[in-house]
Amino acid sequence: MAPVSKAQFLARFSASLIEGGAAFFIGAGLSRAQGFVDWRGLLEGIARDLNLDVSREADLLALAQYHENSHGGRARINEVLIEEFNKDTVLGENHRLIASLPADSIWTTNYDGLIEEAYRAARKRLDVKTTPANLAQTMPHRDAILYKMHGDRSQPQEAILTKDDYETYNERRGAFSTVLQAELIERTFLFLGFSFTDPNIDYILARVRGLLREHQRDHYCIMKWPSAPAPGATPAAMADYEYEKRKLDLRIADLRRYHIQAVMIDSYSEITEVLQSLDRLAHSKDILVSGSAADFAPLGQARVEEFSRQLGAEFVRRGFRLISGYGLGIGSSVAYGALSEIHSNLSPPDKAMLMPFPQNLPHGTDRAAFYTSHREQLVRAAGFVVFISGNREGASGPEPAPGVLEEFALAAKFGRVPIPIGASGWMASQILGVVSADLPRYYGSADVAAELNVLNDAGSTDRGLLEAIFSIIAKVTA
Repeated sequence: MAPVSKAQFLARFSASLIEGGAAFFIGAGLSRAQGFVDWRGLLEGIARDLNLDVSREADLLALAQYHENSHGGRARINEVLIEEFNKDTVLGENHRLIASLPADSIWTTNYDGLIEEAYRAARKRLDVKTTPANLAQTMPHRDAILYKMHGDRSQPQEAILTKDDYETYNERRGAFSTVLQAELIERTFLFLGFSFTDPNIDYILARVRGLLREHQRDHYCIMKWPSAPAPGATPAAMADYEYEKRKLDLRIADLRRYHIQAVMIDSYSEITEVLQSLDRLAHSKDILVSGSAADFAPLGQARVEEFSRQLGAEFVRRGFRLISGYGLGIGSSVAYGALSEIHSNLSPPDKAMLMPFPQNLPHGTDRAAFYTSHREQLVRAAGFVVFISGNREGASGPEPAPGVLEEFALAAKFGRVPIPIGASGWMASQILGVVSADLPRYYGSADVAAELNVLNDAGSTDRGLLEAIFSIIAKVTA
């Protein structure tokens, strides 16, 4: 049986994300790209202390145990862990994308703090579980839980690293195994940067398989094909390649026993592309309205406000979620329409996400940098961005709003689909001109030229504008 295709995986896992049934398991491979060592790199100096070569060792658990045995304790191992996982590093796009996705459960065997840093950057609340005692505590209003089942750099003496640690895991940290086993039954997991050589995970997967047999949920992992030798490679190099490929084929087949399907890539850089695709798909029901109006020309204030109200209500009515930064003259009308629909039809309250720009920032705060960060959070939370008007009161009268232009630039950067209401004038009209000049860049293969013409026509009715908006969404997501 062939590995699952990327398209199949993206469709299935993004559906789990939208439904709230997805989880991630993050291994050392994802942190290695940001400059942290994997397990073999962590134990390189430990091996030298024993006059051994870590590259020749297959049983790294035994290697760590030998060091502890030889030195009468693990003080040196703890020092190495602190040194290696407290280095300064740059937060990568993969971790940012994970923090952007609507998954509320993340598991890791890593000791570093990259996931925590990514959630802080996204201004999301992450409930971090590093000890069994943490499992009984709940952070209020959390966005996600991070289970660090092998410990954390802040508590190196508790990190799971030696044979002793694994042999006593169920006595010391067995509560993590219990929770993970339940989540593997209830959720669809994506394993990233994970090698499936951890004995704890093998035991838990086997337990789930024994309990459910053929009724297990499907899970996914991303794995890289071995790099093919260059043309003209030696027979020995070709033989090594064929051997590694054959061994990987056997590993892929074995993972299917646990209902883990491999998504194959040729380069680790493709992980970012996969996460970006998931990010777009998982936010396909989230729509940001970007706009402001000190001057309501050419449509006039009454029509702009009434259209904005209808737009907010229609989002909720059709099962979308409104995201709004509450732009002047636009945001309150859109929010009113959405909230009225929520209240009158008992729709879920999370169908509206209102994030106004704070006006009274603490003294010394860089307002421009803070607003850029706020806009980035708004755009990342959306799959589509509707632009209405886009002007502000300047020193000599109304002028184009640079914040709306910045949100358009962010939408392009993060692959969000822009839907400019050109008929409302100002920045929305300019944005429509930009996207119309390069439709494939912003809409892929979807033919939305007719809909953009409707959105650019001041003679279009409000109903015509609304139908054009939702037609673009339907075509892009088809």
